[in-house]
Amino acid sequence: MSRSAAESAQPPVSVLLCDDHDLVRAGLLALLSSAPGIEVIGEAGNGAEAVALAAALRPDVVLMDLRLGSGIDGVEATRRIARADAPGSPRVLVLTDYDTDADIARAFAAGAAGHLLKAEPPEELFAAIRAAAAGRSTLAAPVAHHVLAQMRSPRPTLTDRELTILGRLARGLSIREIARALSTSEVTIKTDLARIYDKLGVSGRTAAVSVARDQRLLP
Repeated sequence: MSRSAAESAQPPVSVLLCDDHDLVRAGLLALLSSAPGIEVIGEAGNGAEAVALAAALRPDVVLMDLRLGSGIDGVEATRRIARADAPGSPRVLVLTDYDTDADIARAFAAGAAGHLLKAEPPEELFAAIRAAAAGRSTLAAPVAHHVLAQMRSPRPTLTDRELTILGRLARGLSIREIARALSTSEVTIKTDLARIYDKLGVSGRTAAVSVARDQRLLP
């Protein structure tokens, strides 16, 4: 039997789509309908619906967006679908517009089998779906670049509290406003900021925010 005949004899890879935009789902459905060996068996418009449909339909692969509006997000939905205590759980392939280090790390920590960007060529998406169904992982080229860059130049390690302060700083809050929001003193916040500046190798808030964004420490 030829390779093409052997492949055609295999059952199609079953796929569940999860995206909160109707037009995006419609576009993906039309696109995947043209791919040989791939069959969309369900659509979900939010995280909770994706979790329920994944349990009911048992697709081979779930295409999951990360930002899903209200309710649980794509990361939490991925975690519930790909949980380690359920052998044979669907493989979750993240398909999103977001490629920040934080998004990538959260998705893989939740059990995602791959991370693709919606701008990828259709052939890359088809290949990633088949790879996920076969138990292999896939990274879009820009995502792989971020991961490799992070491995080569690890970003500064900030505590959750320091990241919270840095985030509020990036939103333009003053030291007094940050202290009030965190129910602490301005002196304490100034001490925290000095520690943050030291870790980032900067001397002020503007530079700290700039470096943090370059290092993808902020969402």
